[in-house]
Amino acid sequence: MRDVTDALGSIDMPDADNDTREKKARKGGKRGKKGPLGRLALFYRQIVAELRKVVWPTRNQLTTYTTVVIVFVVIMIGLVTVIDYGFQEAIKFVFG
Repeated sequence: MRDVTDALGSIDMPDADNDTREKKARKGGKRGKKGPLGRLALFYRQIVAELRKVVWPTRNQLTTYTTVVIVFVVIMIGLVTVIDYGFQEAIKFVFG
């Protein structure tokens, strides 16, 4: 029977480095040193930092996107109305 191996070695036998190495206890980093209000403040600072990275659309792009959405919604309303009317007439035909 052939031994199955991966990129690090045998799947059945763990690497020797992993056995001898001791894991360090984590202290908790930024979150471990602050209370609930400190964590909440950090959370809001991270939100603001992420919002600064957002690429906001220009007025022209926003107008274009809004127009496309409104036209699409009007087309879908028309399509659903036609299908609904078709089903209504089919039900009237079947059940009189």
